[in-house]
Amino acid sequence: MNLSKFPRVSLAHLPTPLEPMERLSAALGGPRIYIKRDDCTGLASGGNKTRKLEFLMADALGQGADTVITQGAVQSNHVRQTLAAAARMNLDCKVLLENRVPDAVETYKSSGNVLLDGIFGADIRYRDSGTDMDTAMEEVASSVTEAGGKPYIIPGGGSNRIGALGYVDCACELTDQTSNLGLSVTRIITATGSAGTQAGLVAGLTALNSTIETIGISVGADEKTQIAKVHSLASATAKHIGFEDGVAESKIRVRDQYIGDGYGIPTDGMLEAVQLCAQVEGILLDPVYAGKAMAGLIAMIRSGELSADDTIVFIHTGGSAALFAYDWFFNEHISKLK
Repeated sequence: MNLSKFPRVSLAHLPTPLEPMERLSAALGGPRIYIKRDDCTGLASGGNKTRKLEFLMADALGQGADTVITQGAVQSNHVRQTLAAAARMNLDCKVLLENRVPDAVETYKSSGNVLLDGIFGADIRYRDSGTDMDTAMEEVASSVTEAGGKPYIIPGGGSNRIGALGYVDCACELTDQTSNLGLSVTRIITATGSAGTQAGLVAGLTALNSTIETIGISVGADEKTQIAKVHSLASATAKHIGFEDGVAESKIRVRDQYIGDGYGIPTDGMLEAVQLCAQVEGILLDPVYAGKAMAGLIAMIRSGELSADDTIVFIHTGGSAALFAYDWFFNEHISKLK
């Protein structure tokens, strides 16, 4: 598949490594597990959004923008990477942060990703939970236009058909890597929230006529809602790359059992997953996305849904900077696993 017709800037360290998690596989007594290290994309400590931003920033520049506007939760990995990409491209960047996590401790709003946002010189505007963030970004864009600027809006998570091209490209990259290693991958596991990562993977794999199943572990929405979101974006992305048949809804797999009490709220499963990967593989997961996705993977192995016959690729979407914003939780609950 040739994505060269789409404008793109270079931001990420690619290809990201594909590594075996031999000790984790042994500890769980389950399938062969490999990890796709998209926490190693390089920009602003890395993460999955950098792949999307290569295409989004190119589109912004192509439209003559001088200011990018985006939004996310307070501890948004996407906002951190967008600020860094804007700095690289010499663009102004205005961000809106939504207070989605109730009863957060005060340091939640000043550490982790928020600390890094400040280092990047962020123009941050906070909004209450439940705010229509798309409308809020349009209002900021209007003020930029009135001041004589040229705004470009990047949706939350960078998740539209342009941003999702980053994970169409990842599907191609991963297919090449697994082929070179002689791996017959049965399933890909990834966190799914704004939907761009899962949608791009599914669109790319569909266009490549791959039979690999991609399972998204929802970090916020219920299964039905998330499937609809991913399906809509996957189909739009597939058509954008010239695959006119789109993507069948039957290809969209989502699990919503691992959300817990809500987006960004810690769970026991996430705690175990973060500690286990740290203590047996030396890999740090984040508490909002990859930690809950890994909790889902562990639970599916223990339930027998994933068997020893499977070969799994886990997409590490990055975000370990957010661990520092959850110090209150880890300091209280952390333990040495046996």
